[in-house]
Amino acid sequence: MSTRSPARLVVALAVAGVLAVFLLYTAVAGHSTPTLTPSQLGAHSGKLAIVGVVVGPSRGDSHSARGLRFGLRNIVGSSKVVPVVYRGDSPPPLFTVGRNVVVSGSYANGRLAANSIVTKCPSKYTATTSGA
Repeated sequence: MSTRSPARLVVALAVAGVLAVFLLYTAVAGHSTPTLTPSQLGAHSGKLAIVGVVVGPSRGDSHSARGLRFGLRNIVGSSKVVPVVYRGDSPPPLFTVGRNVVVSGSYANGRLAANSIVTKCPSKYTATTSGA
């Protein structure tokens, strides 16, 4: 009859505990980016994402030094227009004035320096009527 060392069990439980604490930390306090609407910005600054509707005119080019410039306002209700300067890859094909988007970047001095644009399809977020 062989007896196993309890040290193996202690080490395994310690490793599992450390992994559980790490997963909990990254889920709760990890480097998440807050997603806000233009009316929620207030005194926020730093890295964030803004959900809104594109208001025009949009001008410029995302590949130029001045970037692509446009504004964002709340999708529903009224809000101030947040100026956005986007530099990077070409915007998504569905990007246009009036389209709902999520724009990520760095917000400071009332302006968003964007590095990512994702368009939202409004038909996915509207109630469907059943013909029953």
